[in-house]
Amino acid sequence: MKKILFFFLISISTLAQIERVEPPFWYAGMNLSSVQIMFYGKNIAQYEVAVSNTIQIENIKKTENPNYIFVTIDTKNSPASELTFSFKSKNKIAFTKKYELKKRRENSKFRKSYDASDMIYLIMPDRFANGNPDNDNEKSVTEKADRTNPNGRHGGDIEGIIKNLDYIKDLGATAIWPTPLCEDNDDKGSYHTYGQSDVYKIDPRFGTNEDYVRLSSELHKRDMKNIMDYVTNHWGWKHWMINDLPTHDWLNQFPEFTQTNHRRESLNDMYASKIDAEICSDGWFVKSMPDLNQRNPLVLNYLIQNAIWWIEYADLDGFRVDTYPYNDKDGISKWTKAITDEYPNFNIVGEAWLNSQAKISYWQKDSKIGALQSFNSYLPSVMDFTLYDALSTVFNQDKQEWDKGMINIYLNFTNDFLYANPNNILTFAENHDTNRFNDIYKNDFRKYQMALTLLATVRGIPQLYYGSEIGMGGNKDKGGDGDIRRDFPGGWDGETNNAFTKAGRTEEQQKFFDFTSKLFNWRKDKEVIHTGKMTHYIPENNVYVYFRYNESETVMIVINNSAETQTFKTNRFAENIQKYQSGNDVLSGKTVDLKSDITLEPKSVLVLELQ
Repeated sequence: MKKILFFFLISISTLAQIERVEPPFWYAGMNLSSVQIMFYGKNIAQYEVAVSNTIQIENIKKTENPNYIFVTIDTKNSPASELTFSFKSKNKIAFTKKYELKKRRENSKFRKSYDASDMIYLIMPDRFANGNPDNDNEKSVTEKADRTNPNGRHGGDIEGIIKNLDYIKDLGATAIWPTPLCEDNDDKGSYHTYGQSDVYKIDPRFGTNEDYVRLSSELHKRDMKNIMDYVTNHWGWKHWMINDLPTHDWLNQFPEFTQTNHRRESLNDMYASKIDAEICSDGWFVKSMPDLNQRNPLVLNYLIQNAIWWIEYADLDGFRVDTYPYNDKDGISKWTKAITDEYPNFNIVGEAWLNSQAKISYWQKDSKIGALQSFNSYLPSVMDFTLYDALSTVFNQDKQEWDKGMINIYLNFTNDFLYANPNNILTFAENHDTNRFNDIYKNDFRKYQMALTLLATVRGIPQLYYGSEIGMGGNKDKGGDGDIRRDFPGGWDGETNNAFTKAGRTEEQQKFFDFTSKLFNWRKDKEVIHTGKMTHYIPENNVYVYFRYNESETVMIVINNSAETQTFKTNRFAENIQKYQSGNDVLSGKTVDLKSDITLEPKSVLVLELQ
């Protein structure tokens, strides 16, 4: 009876003393074998810590906050096992805590990531599909579902994504990028989930951690990939740590609230004042998004381990990193390198929203421009915001001028020499922060065809924003962010327009879908598009011609952005056409004679597989 009572008291004491352990478990056989475990509980720092004899404690860090202990252990050569941490007071064990080293998946280190062979489908989960209405109003979080509020939660979830994976695959996508899924307990506007309150927990309104693991599993069954949207720069003000920080410098803090100046150029400007660069990287986005200080080794280790934990736990295939340049430059490069050291094939694309190729390319791994300042971000991929800028205007420019029309698309690619790896760049016509492409161009199907054809056939990794493929619109200048993040029709019970099914689509939606599906399903197996070389020709009369080719295949792409029918001779392109006689148009199935002049209707495209 005394023994039972003793263990009962230990159990009660553990519950009272340890409120959180992060990471909640780790994995044996990791390259990152030194693991910093955070124990959190009332006055926990008063105890001395020991661990099972098979594991060595490398370091114990106590901070000015007595509610934290950071214990670093060496797991090198340790098998999967259960460890026991002992917390002692006056040489007596006050309580113990079990900690598991789990077995990794086979070949986990060398997992294949996304690349130029993929098409990524970007989803805002809250607005995509409500697969489980029972989780819409969870008690543990504040904001409840209200579909009448364009900036409120609408109920979309992980189950909704899983139920529609076949739709996404039929569209021609090979990977999905959902915006963040970890808990965001803000009082309002929490649906976008960029202000996270617990980075080890999926938001209960989206589902559970186990649901997220199941999402990866269901994707992998379909030979598709799961890309996590990861936020390193900030958390939400409702994050559980904010009211009880481990250290004062866990966050970047000024004497009074200081918002970032958003001048990302100041981070590599050789003339920039220190205060301008500091406010850019250390200033907060908004008052509700506390800015994390990656210069603090405890913070940096926390973020590195959290990212690796999610990759291993949820069997992830890649990251997209939010607001990449706003982080501490050296800190974020260490974060990125730690992940790619652990997973050599793992792709990470960073959001560096800048308006020139030189500024964007600075942030890509092994950048020649970054090297001028002895800087390497180790970031494999960046987002092609200059191509996005061109796509947002060029199709309304019916006539070619010196600085208008397809010349702007051509000029974008002439600057590819600035990139260390132009083939590993994310290309897009819109995303969750921009006005909808189909709103800009008033649902002009021909203009949609031109833009999507370009994304599907140039270098890089194309990304499609959910709903674009059925003509969805939205203008945040008029309707706010909620307007560019509308609910996908058919994602909620009782909707008559179910665009997830052919029978439920309107004629207009079907036209957009059929074109998108045909184009990207064709692209799936086209190595010549994924890795082939490119030659392009200066546009004439607003007609842009380029070729993708390798040793076995050549594809000729023609985009007529003119408002008039255009006819041109093919002898100008002899160096690429070579001995080919004809081309089969992927989109129409028609054969085009390459020995004769080619005529294109206004605002039209050809994708010719040369024969």
